[in-house]
Amino acid sequence: MSVCPSITSILFIGDVVGRAGRRVLRELLPGLREEFALDFVVVNGENAAGGLGITPKEADEFLKLGVDAITLGNHTYRHRDVWPYLEEERRIIRPYNFLKTQPGRGTTIVERDGVTLGVVNLSGMVHLQAAAPPLVAIDEALREVSRCDHVLVDMHAEVTSEKVALGWYLDGKVTAVVGTHTHVPTADFRVLPGGTAYITDVGMTGARGGVIGMKKEQSIAVMRTHMPMRYEPSEIDPWINAVVIRASSPRRADSIAQVLRPVA
Repeated sequence: MSVCPSITSILFIGDVVGRAGRRVLRELLPGLREEFALDFVVVNGENAAGGLGITPKEADEFLKLGVDAITLGNHTYRHRDVWPYLEEERRIIRPYNFLKTQPGRGTTIVERDGVTLGVVNLSGMVHLQAAAPPLVAIDEALREVSRCDHVLVDMHAEVTSEKVALGWYLDGKVTAVVGTHTHVPTADFRVLPGGTAYITDVGMTGARGGVIGMKKEQSIAVMRTHMPMRYEPSEIDPWINAVVIRASSPRRADSIAQVLRPVA
């Protein structure tokens, strides 16, 4: 590990959903970067392309905006054109506990001003298709980022207990454990006793005027009729759901705060 500056600020942005979520990023990220004196920006891009998955187009857009790393989740392979991209672009990662034969990698290391941030992506087991338990796979993943000053873990999971357990398991070992996937921000953000910043779900960056980012009329119709329907992302009332983590010592967070704001 290198010597950290007095304060390292990391912004993690919850699941970006569709065109509305991408618009939020374009309009709010420059101001947030200045407001919080950000050193690193990490984005979950799981739903960036039409609400499901990501393509190289959206990933390149995020990187051009200054995003340092992109994490994914259960819709990683929705679009075939991203498969080779995941092998070529090291700044985008998929859950580490997917099969090793599947395209991509589960960790990345980014650097700014001599400070290194390791980013690890994991998937939960319940209702999802991870190949290995996240609380087992994480030990191997951490070895890949062992030299980093800070480590952020994105736990993409449906069940809150899997996320909470991972937070306790990693307390004191990493700078932050942030949950994604449910698209609803939780109120349990805190720094755990060992110095790890934690939140069960950061939420989503997208249209709050829908049902977890999708058009509300479609979601209601499916729930009322039990008949399939193609979901489309909503664009009503777009918000950013994110957290800012500040750390003054290697792998020890001083604070975590939510950033929940609409686009003006």
